[in-house]
Amino acid sequence: MIRFNTINLRALFFAKIFLIFLILSCKAYAESLDKLLIVLGKESAPIKIKIFSSFTCPHCASFHLNVVPKIKKEYVDLGKVQLIFIDFPLDKMAFNASKLLNCIDESKQIAFMDIIYKKQSEWVAGSNFDEINKNLKNLAEKFEVSSETYDKCIDDEIISDRILNGRIDAHKKYTIDSTPTIIINEMKFNNDINFKNIKKKIEKII
Repeated sequence: MIRFNTINLRALFFAKIFLIFLILSCKAYAESLDKLLIVLGKESAPIKIKIFSSFTCPHCASFHLNVVPKIKKEYVDLGKVQLIFIDFPLDKMAFNASKLLNCIDESKQIAFMDIIYKKQSEWVAGSNFDEINKNLKNLAEKFEVSSETYDKCIDDEIISDRILNGRIDAHKKYTIDSTPTIIINEMKFNNDINFKNIKKKIEKII
């Protein structure tokens, strides 16, 4: 549980998103979501499931740890489903974790997501934002990310803008207002997000 007030952090975070939205509107341009994709499964899979999530969201952690492995075992490993993970940070702490994910070697990104969600209650616990960043930096060290590399990653405006642009693009395309949001073959999944319901949807398509 986060032990300090995050209202101001969220306000600043969403203010930056709004500013980028205005810039994009003026330029009539939006970053492609393709640059933000982390994929599990074959490209030839007939069912594509996009998962929009935020690293500080408890429901996202539960879905990633309890539902994703079941989908992987029953459908991804058999070539029937491709899972596509897309960052949709809801606050500055999740935003930093998303930036870090984009700085980690692609072969280690899924494992990083596993750890981030498994240790969520630990790394988000802190008396201030600097302490939380320190917790996140300690997790990064397990993936051979040095302190210097971590700082450069967090301050990287290209990565930051790419994530925020992707967030704006996703909201416009799918009307996302909460996480996790599941998109199955480009259709928003509006039922309760659990394995039983997702399994029913997959079986109907198959």
